[in-house]
Amino acid sequence: MKRLFLILALIFSLVAPLTARPASIQTNPPARMTAAAPVRTSAPTPASDIASKVLANGLEIIVLEDHSVPVVTIELAVRNGSFTEPPELNGLSHLYEHMFFKANRAIANQEDYLQKIGQLGIAYNGETREEVVEYYFTTTSPNLHAAMNFMRDAVRYPLFKEDEFERERQVVIGEIDRNESEPGYYLNKEMNDRLFSKYTSRKQPLGNRQTVSTATTAMMKLIQGRYYVPNNSALVITGDVQTADVYKMAQDLFGDWPRREKDPFAEFPLVDHPPLQKSEANVIKQPVTNVLIEIGWQGPSIGKDDAATYAADTFSFIMQQPDSRFQRNLVDTGLVNGVAIGYYTQRNVGPINVVFQTTPEKAKAALKAVYSEISHFNDKDYYTDDQLESAKGLLEADDLYSREKFDEYAKTLGFWWSSTGVDYFRGYLGNLRRTSRGDISRYLTTYIQGKPHVGLALISEQSQQQAKITPEDLIGQ
Repeated sequence: MKRLFLILALIFSLVAPLTARPASIQTNPPARMTAAAPVRTSAPTPASDIASKVLANGLEIIVLEDHSVPVVTIELAVRNGSFTEPPELNGLSHLYEHMFFKANRAIANQEDYLQKIGQLGIAYNGETREEVVEYYFTTTSPNLHAAMNFMRDAVRYPLFKEDEFERERQVVIGEIDRNESEPGYYLNKEMNDRLFSKYTSRKQPLGNRQTVSTATTAMMKLIQGRYYVPNNSALVITGDVQTADVYKMAQDLFGDWPRREKDPFAEFPLVDHPPLQKSEANVIKQPVTNVLIEIGWQGPSIGKDDAATYAADTFSFIMQQPDSRFQRNLVDTGLVNGVAIGYYTQRNVGPINVVFQTTPEKAKAALKAVYSEISHFNDKDYYTDDQLESAKGLLEADDLYSREKFDEYAKTLGFWWSSTGVDYFRGYLGNLRRTSRGDISRYLTTYIQGKPHVGLALISEQSQQQAKITPEDLIGQ
């Protein structure tokens, strides 16, 4: 699930670089920072209250009402991102996202755009991931129609002006520069490149420097015609709205948006990532003070093994609890400073990762201990029935709590819509409650225990001289 990357980012933040520059390591960096969200104070809303409707042109409308404060978030989610990108297109989903809030038929240039939405008190942002690109406005309820108008003009009538395009292309190249200056970037890239070695571009939403540098506005129009169509998009509206009013407004503003004749994923199907044939390892030398080690497996795909995705989330959550055997045997003993395990929900093969931080003198012992824990994951006494049931309850509470920030929750809904579909999301908590020990056991034996994996260490040259980590250590041999 998405939560894994918040855990990883927290652990990565512990790995300070040796230089004076502060670390800013993100596993899947969003294109821009997200604006602060209003806090919701009413009782949580059950998943059954998430309404949805598909217009005749294929545009899905998803609404979650909350009337505690007069604030509304409008998101456009598009099934685009790096999973649609062969090498020659890698980074164009991200670059397109940067062009979204620019000149269109209603607004002459970016400066006018910013001035007009500022006058209306609209906060805006966008984000590119592997399997979704999201755009969102947050404003007060009276400005709902105006914000929907802005969204309509931005998605349907962009101008792709050459001066704005050149400026944003340099901005994206600057993002690539900043990421490449951070040690954690190399760990994440190496893991993805090894887990998904045949189609590496499909797991790199930030993009490729060469592709971005040579991109043209004609390429933006190609992306628009292929993916920015109603039957590949969803409008997600959360907050102080009436569902019937939203449906009518969406029909009025987007109902005549022409449907793409052919489903883009039928015309340009997703690739099949081949399974790992053997375990691989590498020591990545970067200027960091501690040692960060990551072990990765290819996990389940939505639509192919949904049951394993629920088991993956449940098991990971058990392992994250401070009283779990996993945490007690690794953190409480002092072998590691922090450890996380998780699965990232994806339609096109989600990775499973164990990430931990340690010191050079403890690195070998820590690796041995982590692999020992992994070998015992399927033992009957590795976790208790109470821990299993508690994890399900905590996961449900965590989901309900996340709805208190409705602009953030709009992004969550957009993510799930794109990667899994609304029905998967609606049934998520119910399927979590039904997850059994047998389901978890099948998940562990199918995807983790005894399966080929990738082991990586992020370490400085000086620390490696002390630690002497070998490839065999990193794959548990």
